Amino acid sequence: MIAEGEHQRQDFKYCINDSRKIARSMVSFANTDGGRLLLGIRDNGSVAGVQSDEEYYMAEAAAKLYSKPPINFQTHQWLIEGKSVLEINIQKSDETPHLAQNEEGKWLVYIRKDDQNIVAPGILLKVWEQQKSPQGVHIRFSDEEKRLFSLLESNQYLSLNQFSRQAKLPRQKGEKLLVKLIVVGVVGMEINGTGTRFFLRDDFELLNVTI
Repeated sequence: MIAEGEHQRQDFKYCINDSRKIARSMVSFANTDGGRLLLGIRDNGSVAGVQSDEEYYMAEAAAKLYSKPPINFQTHQWLIEGKSVLEINIQKSDETPHLAQNEEGKWLVYIRKDDQNIVAPGILLKVWEQQKSPQGVHIRFSDEEKRLFSLLESNQYLSLNQFSRQAKLPRQKGEKLLVKLIVVGVVGMEINGTGTRFFLRDDFELLNVTI
């Protein structure tokens, strides 16, 4: 596991000196694909070791006090080079979004992108909200939808601002349209630390979209 390095589903922590920092990683994993924390491992992969009992209680505080809703996790203790490493496993959650409290006391939604924990974009929160809506999603294949498809086909990737400007739509209306098309699987999102871009998925089935 150490040889894999840090990636989408694995994070190293030298130690826990602030449960809120661990909460950020836990929330990121729960909101994305799940993952594991290896406590007692430096960023370069060398083994520092931890006091497993103390670290466990810090992790428990992170999951219960600094995450909402609380995060479920499992642990396993490893002995490497005579030092203890605590493995913390977090499953992908069905209760998204989970929020973590930062050092200023503000509650934020984080997701995992490659080996980084980043603040979730607002449009993703609206997608999650729409996915849970009992009313479902209804798409009307109007001129606005046609313009979106045409723009995405010709540009491949567009930001929300680029789409709204080129489609000559108010930003709020453009976002609402994108949310619906993401939920039904027509449009995909690429999220990174610099922003969010949208693209036309090539694996969607138009027959599943209510027109």
